Amino acid sequence: MRAPGVVHHGTRRRRAAYRRAVWSGAEVLVTVGVVLLLLVAHQLWWTNRQARHGAERKVQALEREWGTPAPGSADPDASGASGAGGTGGGEADDGKSGEGRSAGRHSSSGSGGGDGARKQSRRSQAYAVLGIPRLSLRVPVAEGVSKADVLNKGYVGHYKGTQQPGQAGNFALAGHRNTHGEPFRYLPRLRRGDTITVETKAAVYTYTVDRTLSQTSARDVGVIRPVPRSTVRPSYGYTRPGYYITLTTCTPDYTSRYRMAVWGKLTSMRPR
Repeated sequence: MRAPGVVHHGTRRRRAAYRRAVWSGAEVLVTVGVVLLLLVAHQLWWTNRQARHGAERKVQALEREWGTPAPGSADPDASGASGAGGTGGGEADDGKSGEGRSAGRHSSSGSGGGDGARKQSRRSQAYAVLGIPRLSLRVPVAEGVSKADVLNKGYVGHYKGTQQPGQAGNFALAGHRNTHGEPFRYLPRLRRGDTITVETKAAVYTYTVDRTLSQTSARDVGVIRPVPRSTVRPSYGYTRPGYYITLTTCTPDYTSRYRMAVWGKLTSMRPR
C-alpha cells in the first residue's frame, strides 16, 4: 500500500518533461513572433526609409546633371505643348482609368522632349522626375516596371511600349502604394484639376488630372493603351487620341489584387 503524498520518480519525470515541452513551445512562439515583427518592421519601415533616401539622392543627381533644378510645377501659361495638349486631350465618356500589365507598341510621334527622354534613359536608368504638388512628391522615373530594378528602389516605372513625356499617346507609369518608398501611397487623394509635372533634361511637361478609376482588374491592359480606355469597365476611358498620362498602383492597401489609376492630359510644356 502506497503512503499518501508520495510521488514516484516516473511521475516527476513526466511532469518535468511536460514543463520542458511547454517552455520550449513558448520559446518557439516568442521567437517566431519576434521574427515576424522584424519582418513587418523591415517591410513597413526599413524598405521605405532606404528607398526614399535613394530616390531623393537620384532626384538630386538628375538635377545636378541637368544643370539647374526645375520648379515643382510648370507654368500653366507657358508656351509649347499647351496647344497640343489642349487639342489632343480628346473627348471622354464619364469614365476613369485602371491599370494594366502590358502595352502595345506605339509610334514615336510627338515632341522633341520625348526624344530627349529616350536618349537620357539610355545613359541612366532614371531619366525623368515626376512631381505631384498635392502629394508633395518628387520621385525619379525609370524605364520598366520591374520590382527589383525599378519599383523596389522607390522609383516610378515607365511601361515600356507606351509613349514618352510630351508625345502624342499615353505616358503610362506604375509605382508602389505600400513599402519600398510607396511613392503612390496617397494617389487616391488626387482630384480633377490637380497638376502633375514630368521633368526631363529637355523640358518640363505639365499634365492636369482629368479622372480616376478607383478599382479595376490587374489585367486591365486597356488603361495604358495610346487612347486609354478600360477593357473591364468600358464606360471609363477616352475615345479620341490625345496627350495623356496614366498613373497606376495596387489597391486596396497592402494587396495587389486590383489596380487603380489616375489619368491626366498634357496642358503645357516649357523647354529648359
